[in-house]
This record gives sequence, structure tokens and C-alpha cells, in this order.
Amino acid sequence: MRFFSKHIKIKKRDIPAGLWIKCKGCGEMVTSPEVESSLMTCPKCGYLYPLPARARIHSLFGEDGFFETDQELRPSDPLKFVDSIPYPERQAAAEKKSGLPEAVVTGIGSLGGFAVACAVMDFDYMGGSMGSVVGEKITRLIELAIEKRLPLIIISSSGGARMQEGALSLMQLAKTSAALARYDAAGLLYISIMTNPTTGGTTASFASLGDIIIAEPGALIGFAGPRVIKQTIQQDLPEGFQTAEFLLKHGMIDLIVGRKELKAKLVQLLSLFGAPKFKGGMAKTVQREPKQVKAE
Repeated sequence: MRFFSKHIKIKKRDIPAGLWIKCKGCGEMVTSPEVESSLMTCPKCGYLYPLPARARIHSLFGEDGFFETDQELRPSDPLKFVDSIPYPERQAAAEKKSGLPEAVVTGIGSLGGFAVACAVMDFDYMGGSMGSVVGEKITRLIELAIEKRLPLIIISSSGGARMQEGALSLMQLAKTSAALARYDAAGLLYISIMTNPTTGGTTASFASLGDIIIAEPGALIGFAGPRVIKQTIQQDLPEGFQTAEFLLKHGMIDLIVGRKELKAKLVQLLSLFGAPKFKGGMAKTVQREPKQVKAE
């Protein structure tokens, strides 16, 4: 599976286009196959390049271990929002760029033989912003996990709320958090995984509510930007205070796990917490009729 050329622009050189790149992290020359085989990670310094949602899913579930839900849900445009272009045109451009109809992919699957409900966000779709459909798909997945008594994994990659949906986007913070409160009351396991970046309303809602919170090495995690925070509290900020390493040191997250090690770590956690085994008939129970979602 090749994702490299979609995310990294390479200047013309006297070498085959797309074969080599100067790493943004360490400045060393590495080949695109090396980066791809490491799940879009520099093999020399560990710098993380964007990893599309479907590539993440493939790294965890393989070719046939994931069954998608609500794949055709699309937002309406209740605010008739126009910035530089109308909102529907921006949606179309985001879909073309990401290959997805929205910024999150949800479903159930077999992870190391364990049955899980999983949502994976994609930063290529409008910066992984959380609109009405993202909130609806995640809420539906949580409700399905409660019904089937499945562990829940949400992998976040987001810039926060989607301004084109205004307050309707902000309502998704409460909607997903309320669904997770019901999930917690059912006594089920929620693992939140914060990737680079996880910011804004996503951090302020479901991404921070996991029973176990995992982050990628060096991931940017926070709510507002450093300049806004500094102006608000009128204090200098510690260096690197919005990195995964800083948050781990201060008890805000539980683990830092690299992409290549993530599957093994999740399987270990699922085993420790007694997750149910995946049964083939589960896939038949999760398909829904596609429809448009009204922003709510």
C-alpha cells in the first residue's frame, strides 16, 4: 500500500522522483519505501509523517479484519456557510484529497482475535475537524459497542471543531461525551489513542476521556495554541508543554507507543482486560442503511 507521495511533496532532483526525501525531523536522506514500510515513520529518527485512516486500520486489522459502519454518512449544510468557497464545495475537495466521505472511519473488527469497536480520524479531511457527522458516527459506534459489549478504541487526529458548522460542531463535544458516560456506566473498556496532532474540541471531549490514554511519540496534543494560552494566563509556558512526552511526565496520558508497536500493545491490553473474542457473525449485525445526517 503506497501513501507516501500523497503526503510529501518532493522537489525535482537528479534522482527518480519520489524515491528519496530529506527527513523533516533529522535532515537525513531516506527512501520512500523505508518510510512506508515503517508506517510513515522515519527509520532514522522516528519522525512521524501523516498516516491516512485506512492505512492505520490496515496496520491494526489487516486486509479483512475490519467491517465499516455508517460509511456513507455525509453532513448537510444547515448554516449555508461560505468562507472563501461554499461549505459543500469544501466538503467535495476534502473528499477528493482524503478519499473519504468524512473525517472519521468507524467499524468493528478483529484485533489479534479480540472483538473491538474502533473509530479512526483522518487529518486529510479538513484537518480531521469534528462536525455533525463525525460526532454522529462516533456516537453511533459507542452505542453499538454498548449493545454488543465491545471494547472501544478511538484514534484521534484532529485540529478540533469545524467552523463551517458553528455551534452545531461544538454540540458534538457534549454528544460524544454523554455517549461515553453511558459507555462507562456499562463497565466497558475505552482506549483513546492521540496521534499527531490531537487538538481543540477533540482533545476537550472524547480524546481525553479514555480509561487508558495512549499517544504517539512526539505528538502535538493540546486545546488552544501556545500564544492564546500565554495571553490568557499571562505566564511563560514550559518548553514542549504540548508534546506527548510532557503530558506523560505530568500524568495526563498513560503510555507512549510507536506505530509499529501499537498493535501488540493493544492486543496485550485487550487480553489483560478480558476482551471478547471476535466471531464471524458480528460483521452481519453492524451494517446500516446509508443516509444523509442532519446537523444536530
